[in-house]
Amino acid sequence: MTTTTTTAVDGLLAAITAGDGDAAASLYAVDAVLDATVPGWRFSVRGNTRIAERFAQWFADEGRFDELERRPIPDGEVVTYLLTWVENGVPHAAHHCHVLTLDADGLITRDELFCGGRWDAALLARMQEAEND
Repeated sequence: MTTTTTTAVDGLLAAITAGDGDAAASLYAVDAVLDATVPGWRFSVRGNTRIAERFAQWFADEGRFDELERRPIPDGEVVTYLLTWVENGVPHAAHHCHVLTLDADGLITRDELFCGGRWDAALLARMQEAEND
């Protein structure tokens, strides 16, 4: 019999693709910190419920990972992905990197997030054109 253990990182990735950012609250320690670098800005959020509130805004639509890489580090995991989704009928994508620190109980205590931005269909088409030049 094979036993599969689901980690907080597995849960976070599932919540992101399900468009269920609220689910993140149970994956983060009560006093966890989200340190987010987004286009033109950097900010921090403290507390699992505040992090989940932010993720509920960012990850509100069901999506999928077109790219996903997970690298273990001594105290957690580094996760990079290209997330794609449809919002109000328009395709979108975002490229993120999370440097996740886990506590002894397996909860996320720190999420250092780097976001390349939200790209709608028009911008994705321009990026594709530039790649083909």
